[in-house]
Amino acid sequence: MDVFTTLQNANHKIHCIDMHTTGEPTRIIYNFPPLTGTLLSKRDQAKEQHDHIRKRLMLEPRGHDGMYGAIIIPETELVESGEADVGVLFVHNEGYSTMCGHATIALGRFLVDTHDLGVFPRREKLELDEERRSVRLNLHAPCGLVRVTVPTTPDGRKSDPEREVEFLSVPSFAPALQLRIPVPDELRWPELRGRDSIVVDVSYGGAYYALVDVQELGFESLKAVDLDATSRCVQKLHPYLKTRPEIISAIRHPEDPRLSFLYSVMIVDGQTGVHPEGMETGLCYFAANQIDRSPTGSCVAARVALAYEKGVRKAGQKWAYNSLVSNHFGTGSFTSEIAGEESLVDADGKPMRAVTVKVGGRAFYTGAATFMVEDADEVSRNGFTMGGVTV
Repeated sequence: MDVFTTLQNANHKIHCIDMHTTGEPTRIIYNFPPLTGTLLSKRDQAKEQHDHIRKRLMLEPRGHDGMYGAIIIPETELVESGEADVGVLFVHNEGYSTMCGHATIALGRFLVDTHDLGVFPRREKLELDEERRSVRLNLHAPCGLVRVTVPTTPDGRKSDPEREVEFLSVPSFAPALQLRIPVPDELRWPELRGRDSIVVDVSYGGAYYALVDVQELGFESLKAVDLDATSRCVQKLHPYLKTRPEIISAIRHPEDPRLSFLYSVMIVDGQTGVHPEGMETGLCYFAANQIDRSPTGSCVAARVALAYEKGVRKAGQKWAYNSLVSNHFGTGSFTSEIAGEESLVDADGKPMRAVTVKVGGRAFYTGAATFMVEDADEVSRNGFTMGGVTV
């Protein structure tokens, strides 16, 4: 029996498609063990009963600290009601996200391209818009319903990689502006140069983000930034912000407490960028100090909502958001515009303004794989990171 036959017959197999959006990976996992209940309950169940699979696929030796994944969930309560076509759970090096824009863009292409009804049972129900040469599908993410438009070939059977996939965000809003956060002596990083506080905004685009200007942290810009220095800074700042009462008060989600956590710190530079429609670059840290290579689609929605709340962005006004990678290659920025204005009620029952944001970007295939683990393999069974290897 040759090695390929051995692998084909092995136990513990998981099938994946790998893609990237502006260099940020999405490992699409499409034969996950069955889960029950609502989508958020399935998320809890995946964490409690199958987290070894997330670790196995996200961490070394099959992944790395920067790996990201999307687990296809064919059946959810919104799929059953007809509101959604398919569900998804998002995973990373530390756990589970509530929303991910770059993975949504990649997943949109894959769901149009696959014709395997075992993977996507409702694929044949997608309708082609012949005039616009696109297909619309509704994605049930943990944060809610995300409406995706995927450009296609004229017959609608394949996605068109030359044009942007677009999605409409869940209602996005900025619950706290210009919070002055004290920074105690033991947490200060050298670039602060003696300052004892920073100013932070909090905004939501499917997940909660703390947004802070690059110069507020003591760095000149993101044009030639020292990533080691910014990583050391955020490694201290992110867990500290989670403990601050101002932040805790701001991140109370109006619908579900399971969405009420600070997902990320986004460092923003409004003077750096390569796209003619906007000059704004972001450096996003999330999970266990993981850096997003893409402009971060859910944070684009959060940044648009923040700009709207500050009165500097209007409905229909297009803008572009860059990452360090899109700046380097001169391509890969995400486009955005406010697609609608909404009124919500916050956790205290008070009215607040929100917007629906249209976000666009392009994703590309990088490979396909079947991952496995042999029974005797203790090293790779649950994955590992070098930061967690101690003697």
